[in-house]
Amino acid sequence: MARGKHYHVYVIELSMEVLDNARFMRPNPDYQDGKPFAYVGMTDCTRMCALANTRQGIRPTNMRSGLGGLFPELYAMYNPQTYDRARSLEVELEIDLRED
Repeated sequence: MARGKHYHVYVIELSMEVLDNARFMRPNPDYQDGKPFAYVGMTDCTRMCALANTRQGIRPTNMRSGLGGLFPELYAMYNPQTYDRARSLEVELEIDLRED
């Protein structure tokens, strides 16, 4: 692994509980019924470590509603990255998923 490239982007499936969460719905006003819910994030630890930390309240985010299903086909090819590139990819993936 190249020096400085230790950040990972990930996409995790969320439960339907997010429909009751204004923090999710506010940036997704055009959500279409039946579409999957997803959270795009980045971490400097493994994706499973990030999920475990969030569920334990160590790094709280929207991901608490996570079902645990990761979508590696959407992000694996990008990892690992530098911090700046991971931040950019996080936003790009988020936009792409919203448009889909």
